[in-house]
Amino acid sequence: MSTSHNKIPMFSKEDYDDWEIIMQAHIAAQDDDMWSVITDGPMKIMKVNTAIAISEGAPEYVEKKRDEYTNEEKKKANLDNVSWDILYKTTRICSAKSKIVPLPRIFGRS
Repeated sequence: MSTSHNKIPMFSKEDYDDWEIIMQAHIAAQDDDMWSVITDGPMKIMKVNTAIAISEGAPEYVEKKRDEYTNEEKKKANLDNVSWDILYKTTRICSAKSKIVPLPRIFGRS
């Protein structure tokens, strides 16, 4: 398995434990938040809810609409797509006859 920053480590059933560790490192090298996106689900971009008057305590947050995202928020919101693209590319070495376990199940997501 290669650990190059640009080359995706290819999936191997025999070396699954090593592959998983290398994939975690590879994905974290792409973006610090990417591994949490895989394990916890897509990021939600939030904003302060200005429709509710705040008299005491912390402000209430609501999810931003996509057309309100800044460029940086668009990149963060897209991490789910990028991370799954990387993971699916690692399984390309499996033969057409082999059954691939759905990646969300491998990483604890349903």
